[in-house]
Amino acid sequence: MGYFMNVDTKSSRWRIAVIFAVTLIIIICSFWFNIVPFRTDFEITDELGGNIFPSCILSVATTDAQVIVPVDSLYLGNPKSCIAIKMRSGKAYSRVRIEVGETPFFSRSVSEFVLVKPRTEYTIYPDIIWNYEALKNNSQAEPISVAVNTELNGKDLGQRVRTFSVRSINECLLGYVTTGTTFHDTGIFFAAYVNEDNPMIDKLLREALNTRIVNRFLGYQSGKPDIVDKQVYALWNVLQKRKFRYSSVSNTSLSSNVVYSQRVRTFDDALESSQINCVDGSVLFASLLRAINIEPILVRTPGHMFVGYYIDKVHKKMNFLETTMIGDVDLDDFFPDEKLDSTMVGKSQNQMSRITFEKSKEYANNKYNQNEKGIHSGKLNYMFLEISKEVRRNIQPIGK
Repeated sequence: MGYFMNVDTKSSRWRIAVIFAVTLIIIICSFWFNIVPFRTDFEITDELGGNIFPSCILSVATTDAQVIVPVDSLYLGNPKSCIAIKMRSGKAYSRVRIEVGETPFFSRSVSEFVLVKPRTEYTIYPDIIWNYEALKNNSQAEPISVAVNTELNGKDLGQRVRTFSVRSINECLLGYVTTGTTFHDTGIFFAAYVNEDNPMIDKLLREALNTRIVNRFLGYQSGKPDIVDKQVYALWNVLQKRKFRYSSVSNTSLSSNVVYSQRVRTFDDALESSQINCVDGSVLFASLLRAINIEPILVRTPGHMFVGYYIDKVHKKMNFLETTMIGDVDLDDFFPDEKLDSTMVGKSQNQMSRITFEKSKEYANNKYNQNEKGIHSGKLNYMFLEISKEVRRNIQPIGK
């Protein structure tokens, strides 16, 4: 009797195990072969918390640089488009068609992609046909509604709409946060505001030559550091003659825990207003240095920026300038050099300009020496950015 009970018990357990295994196989197969309906949907997403920075788009439009990197490694399209959708594929080699509606900042576009992997979440960057002129002329934050229609394997998934904020051309993206904790430094975008191609530069250089401080701009051709320094002083002098004044406006209207930005005047804005803060003055002066083939450096410390430059062709020796000191004196308060003679007592305009130039160098060089370790550490709020040919291959100047 006990023997048969034992056999029945074993047989029962075996049947239960078989039933369980078969059921599990059926569930897996039904999922895999689409016996169970598969839910498809999509959402509009981006890396910058719903913000679009014209300066970022314009500065990399003609380069291969990818400064803003997608969080998801599995993506399709060009991440420089900024706007993306997230969706799950159906079967393998699913075809998706994405239509992005027109806005004042870009035209309507249609993009098609093939999703190779089945039932996988993809981040897809559709083509965005930017209106670069509209981006360049955007002087304050503007909201836009981005409408996206999507089809998957010919099936209409409907439309989604999301509001983005197109930031001012004067907002430079300093960095952004992903996954709530990871900070990505994008200080390289400061190079976009260094504009050695601005057509007004020729006029400034002519004014600098008219001072007769230098007869021509040679860059490093002379091979003498003091000649390089004299050319830099000629640029300093002409900005003082144009009565540039310090203005501390640097905040933006952006309030976010995802992106961080700094207001920067473009070359044209600074010339028109004759106002600069530490950042404006640094990128303005760097623009002039690049124009005369002297390689500039943007140096950032917490809450401040100043400009540097190499004084030798091999880039071993540097000087630094505190550009906010350009407006420390009004040259009109001193004697014009061409009218100064031996009977006059006091400083000439060029003497006072030279004094402030030397004091600016002394102050900025000390600032660099005090913060040198941090400046080259790569830590947050520190930066040592050479506006070199390599940087120019990645970040192009923006105009206005």
